[in-house]
Amino acid sequence: MLDRMSDLGTLSVIFDLDGTLVDSEPNYYEASRQTLAAHGVPDFTWAEHESYVGVSTGETVARWRERHGLSAPEGDLLAEMNLRYLELARARTPVYPEMRKFVELLAADGVPTAVASGSSPEAIEVILAGTGLGAYLRTVVSAEEVPHGKPAPDVFLEAARRLGTDPVDCVVLEDAAPGAAAAHAAGMRCLAIPYVAAQALAPEFATADLLLHGGQGEFTAQSAYAWLRDTAARAH
Repeated sequence: MLDRMSDLGTLSVIFDLDGTLVDSEPNYYEASRQTLAAHGVPDFTWAEHESYVGVSTGETVARWRERHGLSAPEGDLLAEMNLRYLELARARTPVYPEMRKFVELLAADGVPTAVASGSSPEAIEVILAGTGLGAYLRTVVSAEEVPHGKPAPDVFLEAARRLGTDPVDCVVLEDAAPGAAAAHAAGMRCLAIPYVAAQALAPEFATADLLLHGGQGEFTAQSAYAWLRDTAARAH
């Protein structure tokens, strides 16, 4: 590892996974559509799926049962959806190119990094292994490992604990309103890259330290690193 006396000082970076590092939402939508169709809900739309962006898979399934009046147990629905999702994820999960560059830039500088996601541990492992990001992002927390998923701060606080970093020295990258709220609740800075453009004005995003209204189209590795460098300088 390179000397930690970099321009980023004591900062650590925690990444959300889905919609932030990788464009996995189309796979989650298709897995959800297939699962709901198998339980008598033939008209699941992308618009409805967007309302679950940033919510853990467990909470998503709980909302399905309430919204669509499903009688199947949550555990069964979750298992079915995860199986379908893993099959799709293994086939193809694209990484945002500038995010890959950013991860590599942080790794080269020896900056501690982690992933904190609402996905299952199995789904996170499949994506990190399949995309090669796992070579850089070795500290991983799933919402299934903590008492509460986002917008509660649990996954981010656990990631900071595993990194051995004070939450105040952590910067979170997030694409969804619940994640931005969770970062704020954890006392961490947040760089927000909204996946759903229409949600950029959500009040949760107003707490972000940097909000890129244009989403991934506005994100570059170099500009994000420069912002982190300025953030570190202001903190000391």
